[in-house]
Amino acid sequence: MLVARHNKRDDCWVIIHGEVYDVTKFIPIHPGGLYAIVKLAGKDVTKAFAPIHSLDVLLDLPPEAHVGSLDLTTAPAEALQDSEEDVRIREARKVIPAPEAALNLNEIERLATTVLTNVAYAYYASAGDDEYTFHENSDAYKRYWFRPRIMNKVSRISTASSMLGVPTSLPVFVSPAALARLGHPGGEVNIVQAAAKEGIIQGISINASCSLDEIAAARRPDQPLMFQIYLDRHRANSERLLKRVEKDGYNAIMLTVDSAVPGKRERDQRAKGDFQASAISGAEGQGVLGVAQAISGYQDPDISWDDIAWIRSITSLPLIIKGIQCVEDVEKAHQHGVEGVIISNHGGRSLDFSPAPIDILHELNQRRPDLTHNPKFEVYVDGGVRRGTDVIKALCLGAKGVGLGRPILYGNGAWGEPGVRRVIQIIREEVETSMRLLGVTRIEDLKPEMVKYVDRDPGRRR
Repeated sequence: MLVARHNKRDDCWVIIHGEVYDVTKFIPIHPGGLYAIVKLAGKDVTKAFAPIHSLDVLLDLPPEAHVGSLDLTTAPAEALQDSEEDVRIREARKVIPAPEAALNLNEIERLATTVLTNVAYAYYASAGDDEYTFHENSDAYKRYWFRPRIMNKVSRISTASSMLGVPTSLPVFVSPAALARLGHPGGEVNIVQAAAKEGIIQGISINASCSLDEIAAARRPDQPLMFQIYLDRHRANSERLLKRVEKDGYNAIMLTVDSAVPGKRERDQRAKGDFQASAISGAEGQGVLGVAQAISGYQDPDISWDDIAWIRSITSLPLIIKGIQCVEDVEKAHQHGVEGVIISNHGGRSLDFSPAPIDILHELNQRRPDLTHNPKFEVYVDGGVRRGTDVIKALCLGAKGVGLGRPILYGNGAWGEPGVRRVIQIIREEVETSMRLLGVTRIEDLKPEMVKYVDRDPGRRR
């Protein structure tokens, strides 16, 4: 086989979706490190490539890098054999129950673990250092208790709301999350289609595993989408992307600011232990990396508040700052004229011991209620939401909406589009039930006085 002969660092060909590429010159600048490519030199890398990269990545290669199409009659038989993990997952998918069998989001995660690859689950579940913030994101919600109103007519309720003026059937949005194809071949396309059918708004990650063209093809006419971006070290790349998504009709930009550098996600590193540090990063030899590092390296660690004006000079789309972790930065964001903020710590994936978003929201509501109830400035939270009661607590404290990240990925990983829809349906059902039991019929009737902070963990469940 001709391709197999090109199996060295200085002579490296690979096969992707039946096409042969010479990636020798790309090896030194691969964000995931040179070893990630060299170990597969001369082989079909589609299985490793497709879940992590969109097809747009291939457009960055020079035309001469495309050697030609693979002659399938010469492909080695071992390339077609399933691994032990392939067999495990195939058998698990035969017995996984229907999405309707899952009663809550924790059950969906447990079911997803049976059919996800070890790498996929490690990447989705991983968090920074000892993962204290990851757990605190959810635990913090348990310290907020309701003060229900009784004897109100609650047979008819509405969960309708809006996000930056865009209508939504539920004050819940899909948080932008990378690499949905790690869990299911349909990837972000599944999520786009599910969000449309459920009538909620989706954030598309700059690190999506589906291309912008694939997402555009799956998107319904006028379906609201928001695009999440990290600013590139090479601003020209960000400029092109911002212009592209505005032309494609996206409704807003989410600028992520809580990951100047990737957090230390040990679970991810262990599962993907054969990644080497990128030579271009100057970190070679400093230990193994994970999937997160494989899709990183381009982010500019020197972004500043001045970049808001730069973004404004390129696009007229509304701008949301994602990754606010203190009241002072909410105030700064408002002063810089952005349309909204998302209080978030990257799902606990960046700085361990960052505060839980619900606690920052509570503090903001106490210190600056003018910002949590401002028609020209919207506050959102994401991270740790697993119940409809969590959504209601955040809305009571002034959030305009709440993001779901990992649960969407787990639903997609378990069942594809039907699994994503089941996640949204569960949250919708729980939100509706909670509203009725709290004694309200409209989202706008949720008020801060309907919850109180209790400075202790709840009693042990029996």
